[in-house]
Amino acid sequence: MPSTLSYQFSPIGIVHSCYKEKFGIPRQPGLVTEPTARLELIPPYNRLDTLDGLSDFSHIWVHFIFHATASEKWKAKVRPPRLGGKEKVGVFASRSTHRPNPIGLSVIQIGRIYTENNKVFIDLIGADLLDQTPVLDIKPYLPYADKIADAEGGFAPSKAETHNVIFSALAESQCRKYEDLHKKPITTLIKQVIEQDPRPSYLSNQVDREHGISLWDINIKWCARNDHFEIIKIEYE
Repeated sequence: MPSTLSYQFSPIGIVHSCYKEKFGIPRQPGLVTEPTARLELIPPYNRLDTLDGLSDFSHIWVHFIFHATASEKWKAKVRPPRLGGKEKVGVFASRSTHRPNPIGLSVIQIGRIYTENNKVFIDLIGADLLDQTPVLDIKPYLPYADKIADAEGGFAPSKAETHNVIFSALAESQCRKYEDLHKKPITTLIKQVIEQDPRPSYLSNQVDREHGISLWDINIKWCARNDHFEIIKIEYE
């Protein structure tokens, strides 16, 4: 039998994201392009020379910890949302957050690399990462090696269908006011998040039920109608 080995890893950084809770996070990176999270490097890795040459690349692989579910038990079979939450597949045939080792992997577009208040940051565009996510490592994405043209996607061969999103007059007015005040494109962000249908599978057939999602410092109230999703209102201090 192979020997049993134990490893310990220290994060190289922490993510600051608009996603303050698991509900609402896109199920894959790049589906929501508007939000820009940022990765803060932590000592002893918070040095610009560790990132020398990275700005020549457009995307990186981000290895991270599913810290919000790390203490929960994993199961050998899971119910992927793309199968309607009814069919099961093996955990290693899924991207479930509940894994024997709670490690995630995302390809994410990078923006600025910069220092601010003696801290080192990388902007992450279209990230699917919960706020305060610990990052174990980053590596450049290499298109010639990492993009496989004839790869097969199993039960998720293409992006899921998106839904039409409509803002109530109140929500539209509130979004404009927030954007004028904070200079953040919250209307586009809300639309891109909600059109992915972040509801768990067991709620996917329910209409007129109010849901709440937190993005940045905003709480969004919305519901599913028969043929669209409606943003009812947003709340912020």
